[in-house]
Amino acid sequence: MRYNFGYRALRNSQCAVPVDKQVGTWPSSNLFFRIVAMLALALAVGEFLLALHYRRESHKNVTEKFQQIYYYSLVWLNSTTWLGVPSEQTPTDNWSMQEVISEIRPDYIIETGTANGGTTLFYATVLSYVNPEGKVITIDVEPHIDKASKLPIWKQNVEVIVGSSVDPKVTDHIVQEVSGKKVLVTLDSLHTHDHVLREMEIYSKMITPGSYLVVQDTNINGHPVVPGWGSGPMEAVTDFMKTHDTFVADRSREKFLLTHYPQGWLKRVK
Repeated sequence: MRYNFGYRALRNSQCAVPVDKQVGTWPSSNLFFRIVAMLALALAVGEFLLALHYRRESHKNVTEKFQQIYYYSLVWLNSTTWLGVPSEQTPTDNWSMQEVISEIRPDYIIETGTANGGTTLFYATVLSYVNPEGKVITIDVEPHIDKASKLPIWKQNVEVIVGSSVDPKVTDHIVQEVSGKKVLVTLDSLHTHDHVLREMEIYSKMITPGSYLVVQDTNINGHPVVPGWGSGPMEAVTDFMKTHDTFVADRSREKFLLTHYPQGWLKRVK
């Protein structure tokens, strides 16, 4: 009875709020909760984007760190061979190159910088399967090919030119030989900005649409190895691309993450 009396008294008192007025307070409550929900959502999105950013930065840092470790191990220089001949390449770059060769099926592969000839042999071997009549033209001022030149694939599919890759006598001969043919070019000779840019200006004219101008060792001068090298292949690529919209950097060729040619896979698109 005391409870019922208290309830009736409370209901009839001035403290009681009519139902219609109680309902009228809900919109302000809804607005408050909506604001809180929106703030919570904004914070969650912000946290997600921040986490994504740091994940990408972490991924980039790990990739660059591994490239540095691999490069300075010199395993690519001292103990990477093809058919027993030093190649001086990463296996990932050679794998990407064989994919390009298989796709393009060029009549000629022009290589500046022969060294020991292992990479030349690799190109010639792949080319012999996709275009048996194809040939590799390799150019060097002082090639060391005693071992490589004894192999049958070399004798059948490789032409060696001793001289500078930018010597007009050399380039005029090559232009005449490859005229009207499907051509793929890779540059791996003197790694200075001016020399590489000069090579790019000369040999880019020989490349057929759909094929590639591959600039090697764009990773030096801090990209991400050998900082302090000075302006080199990467800087030459940057300057070349400013005035040649017929080429685009095909970053898909860097899919294995380990490459000595970052931004160096230049595809002729027109």
